[in-house]
Amino acid sequence: MKQVVQNYKSGELSVLDVPVPGCKPGGVLVRSAFSLISTGTELMKVSEAGMSMLGKARSRPDQVAKVVQSVAVNGLPATYRKVMGKLDSYTPLGYSLCGVVEQVGAAIDDVKVGDLVACAGNEHALHAEVNWVPRNLYVPVPDGLAPRHAAFGTVGSIALQGVRQGEPQLGEVALVIGLGLIGQLVVQLLAAAGVRVVGADPDPVRCELAERLGVVACGDPGSAAVENAVAELTGGHGVDQVYLAAGGGSNQPVELAARLARDRGRVVDIGKCRLDLPWNAYYEKELDVRFSRSYGPGRYDPEYELDGRDYPIGYVRWTERRNLACFLDLAARGRVDVEPLISRIADFEDAVETYRQLKDGELKAVAVLFRYPGEAGAGEAQAPAVAVPAVRRGTAAAPARPSRSPVRLAFVGAGNYATSMLLPHLARREGVELSTVVTTTALSAANAQRKFGFARATTDLDAVLGDASVDAVFVVTRHSSHAELTRRALLAGKTVFVEKPLALTEDELAGVLAAVEESGNDRLQVGFNRRFAPLLREAKARFGARTGPASLRYLVNAGRLQPGSWYLQQGTEGSRFAGEGGHFVDTASWLLGADPVSVYAVAPSGNEDLQIVLRYPDGSTATLSYVTAGAPGFPKETLDLVADGKVLKLDDFVRASVYGSKRWVSSRLPKARDKGQSAELASFVRAVRTGGPMPVPLESLVATTAATLAVQAALVGGAPVTLARSL
Repeated sequence: MKQVVQNYKSGELSVLDVPVPGCKPGGVLVRSAFSLISTGTELMKVSEAGMSMLGKARSRPDQVAKVVQSVAVNGLPATYRKVMGKLDSYTPLGYSLCGVVEQVGAAIDDVKVGDLVACAGNEHALHAEVNWVPRNLYVPVPDGLAPRHAAFGTVGSIALQGVRQGEPQLGEVALVIGLGLIGQLVVQLLAAAGVRVVGADPDPVRCELAERLGVVACGDPGSAAVENAVAELTGGHGVDQVYLAAGGGSNQPVELAARLARDRGRVVDIGKCRLDLPWNAYYEKELDVRFSRSYGPGRYDPEYELDGRDYPIGYVRWTERRNLACFLDLAARGRVDVEPLISRIADFEDAVETYRQLKDGELKAVAVLFRYPGEAGAGEAQAPAVAVPAVRRGTAAAPARPSRSPVRLAFVGAGNYATSMLLPHLARREGVELSTVVTTTALSAANAQRKFGFARATTDLDAVLGDASVDAVFVVTRHSSHAELTRRALLAGKTVFVEKPLALTEDELAGVLAAVEESGNDRLQVGFNRRFAPLLREAKARFGARTGPASLRYLVNAGRLQPGSWYLQQGTEGSRFAGEGGHFVDTASWLLGADPVSVYAVAPSGNEDLQIVLRYPDGSTATLSYVTAGAPGFPKETLDLVADGKVLKLDDFVRASVYGSKRWVSSRLPKARDKGQSAELASFVRAVRTGGPMPVPLESLVATTAATLAVQAALVGGAPVTLARSL
């Protein structure tokens, strides 16, 4: 296996091939999925290793004292050989990870092979592909917590132990000095405990992050902003607790703590900063100075850590392991959010370069994770398959009936897409009558009525659903309302055209299908228009049938959204891909003639770009690259389909070509992009008029929606998600 190591004498970092550790009794072998770089402790070690011998001695006077004592006892030659031998050897890095149990040692009964666990310890949770971890240094990961988030467990326990030492109470005010990784976690833990928090850090970016995560006010330690905020929040009395989460050689943190703490306040040292206490200041306020020892009780006790001997909960409520479990529980319940702290997820094989960038300052980071080659298997053990709901058609009120002519349509919503891409086609279509438009604001309904000739404009949805003369309802509202409006229209017996997405959650999708089963009404179409595009349909026909598995590559150059776009309201409207990704999944599935059986997705840290792999029953794959950082002048959608010695190529619905025994290329004359809306609407209206089958089977619409939703599950779990068909 491979492991990150450092030669403390030369400072050299490398990824070495080392033997896999044995599985000893009292512990488990864990294959790493993600491990966290401590940008404080580990970088300090890396920096020290690069110093001269004199610099190393100055940075570690405690070790120099041990050397002097050894010289006195063992003599200079023996001490020299011992010190050089220790310096000129590889030492491990890392102490916080998440992985999958690969083997269980004797006397272990709380986990089994395949379980996802979070691990701690600078000898047991190393940056290595496999670690042996004793009982008290691992805990099972709660359901629903992503492996990359669980990898924060150890560092979170350090922050949690520091907060426990401060003994915060509801309504108190605390000051956190130093807003690196530990400081940001301390801020969130205090806020979760009902404490108002002021932050201090010279880095404005970290201050901004802390403000998003819960601080009331934040600023440079040397500025008046911090002191003014403390005075305002405490009525001039000073904060109840100060948490020193800073490093470095400055004495400013402890001096600031004395100045801003209240009389008999508590000062907790969590980091490793200079502690030249100004005696008068601390004496006059009788400040209570406390130290927080790493992850909590049990740390540095070999009987606890190695032998697995626990402390009775009645005497020691929060041990090292209980702190670890507590932090993971807080993260799983959303009381602590570590995702905003992740600056980069680097591949494990790039460990040396990642450390170099951190050390040289090229990479400014709060938290960096290593992702391991076998990480996909880790997620599979944790994340259950996503069920694709079965379509059950009831018999209560089957409304599939030929409609009279003209077909009477109602629109719920008249926003930009409805007025630019749908209504222009319908307003001039023979045999169609635009009956009613419903919007939440009267003016938008009136505008649509005036422009497209609706017979009525209203804000009363119930009036439309109860109107027996309306044959079909178009749902063209914001994404968050699609599923509920579709459900209500189906129950009202209407044929429904809903713009993508059909649903933003599995529960919403289940609700739509429950309406189908209850009403017997399966007359539903989702606005997946690209399969109706004439150019793509012609290219598919010329490509012809295939016998072997295919490989499809689909690049979507989505571009950046304008500030203020409602697509950015992910808390209510879902992610951008959840909103429009169904288009591309549906197109791929239509070209491949099947529904996907698994979904895998990865996303670079810090942007919305996605790489998605869909796998199909016959072994075909579709790779969707959904990117927002591309050049705006590049075509939005390009795809290639390869199978049986043939290639189909589509360039943004303007040109297409097929290469095989014969070559076909579409017209070279430029033409407008036709993405299929007109043909899709024609098929829908025909189905409504004749009572014939809907343009796309409901099972396919459900499968596409389930696959789109599974992308988020794959991102969270960091592994492929199986799409299991419900029976």
